[in-house]
Amino acid sequence: MTLASVRQNIDSLDHRIVRLIAERQQWVVRAGSLKTDEQAVRAPARVEQVIAKVRALAEEAGASPEVVEAAYRALVSAFIELELDHHRSE
Repeated sequence: MTLASVRQNIDSLDHRIVRLIAERQQWVVRAGSLKTDEQAVRAPARVEQVIAKVRALAEEAGASPEVVEAAYRALVSAFIELELDHHRSE
């Protein structure tokens, strides 16, 4: 295995991950349209529930729970901002 082939596999995974993020975004926007205020959008208890769930999934999959948590915190934070923008524009 070469560095180039490893990078090619990583690039392939990135394509799949981005498509899944786009799908998740569609659901986030739908959820945002059902929420009544900004506190419901921020939903800190729900964020922590999601983090706990993905940490457990990471452990099951053999991934670093710390890396998965950091990635999800960034993802969720960005989606909250997207949801807030969407909520404010309605």
